[in-house]
Amino acid sequence: MNLLVTGGCGFIGSNFIRQRLLERSSAVTRLVNLDALTYAGNPANLAELAGDPRYVFAHGSIGDPELVAGLLATHAIDAIVNFAAESHVDRSIDSPEPFIQTNVVGTLRLLNCARLHWSKLAEPRKSAFRFLHVSTDEVYGSLAPTAPAFTEEHVYEPNSPYAASKAASDHLVRAYQHTYGLPTLTTNCSNNYGPYHFPEKLIPLIILNALEGRPLPVYGDGMQVRDWLYVEDHATAIWQVLRGGRCGETYNVGGLNEQPNIAIVRAICALLDRKSPRADRLPYESLIKHVADRPGHDRRYAIDCTKLQRELGWAPRESFATGLEKTVDWYLTHRAWCDDITQKKYARERLGGVAP
Repeated sequence: MNLLVTGGCGFIGSNFIRQRLLERSSAVTRLVNLDALTYAGNPANLAELAGDPRYVFAHGSIGDPELVAGLLATHAIDAIVNFAAESHVDRSIDSPEPFIQTNVVGTLRLLNCARLHWSKLAEPRKSAFRFLHVSTDEVYGSLAPTAPAFTEEHVYEPNSPYAASKAASDHLVRAYQHTYGLPTLTTNCSNNYGPYHFPEKLIPLIILNALEGRPLPVYGDGMQVRDWLYVEDHATAIWQVLRGGRCGETYNVGGLNEQPNIAIVRAICALLDRKSPRADRLPYESLIKHVADRPGHDRRYAIDCTKLQRELGWAPRESFATGLEKTVDWYLTHRAWCDDITQKKYARERLGGVAP
């Protein structure tokens, strides 16, 4: 299989690429990574693949039809996995337009290129071609405390500009399958965490702020509940959906682990107390600072991934305890990567914000 992965220098995309190319049993012959290298895209995430003849990096946007068409033809692409997206809710509240340009217009142009490429393929490559679109549980809106988890049939109720832009892209993917017959797949995942996570997101932000002795900001009362999914489990799920999912279907991917934000912060503090205690021996929890809540902040997300488990036999390998410990260990041993991000690509004053 020759894969085009978009947004592959980001958090989830880079974990997916490493998994595919470093796994001995991988069926990937060539993997082309198209990334615009915006603030969250970091080629250093894939430094260990340097020299791998199967890996090709292309710098550019999914909204550039000539570039995308050229990559599809030159590398005889058999499948597209679309990770490319603006994804930070706070940024979408500050400035929605980039989210529309990338997540909606960009996805539309990528779909157009994919359809033209697919339509010209000869059998059996045409029947085997797939377009997998990676989306989010935020398109479903917010759940009441005791409401059942989101299934694939849940109505779309996006509550932020980011979620609205992803909902629009999901609808475009569905429309291209229904109207043109393009063989598409969509995955909607819960909150990811793990190695190479950009420092504006909750878990890495709390780890890094704690190690620097900075306040640990928590929105509101910290009781916003999320379902936490270890990124490598997510990458495995995407591969299984790409290989075995039914065309035109959506598959929810969840970690089966609902936790309020304040519990996440306290769990990180407890791990750091044990692994990297403060010089003054005070507990890291003393750095917690409750801040004004995010406008329109969704109260709870939860994913029902029964369909994925039933049809493709997927299940998360990591519990939250094992996954969080692996994540904290990774950040403790990769401070140079973190320093490069915070000093060169990320305005340090924004480390006072927290997501999601």
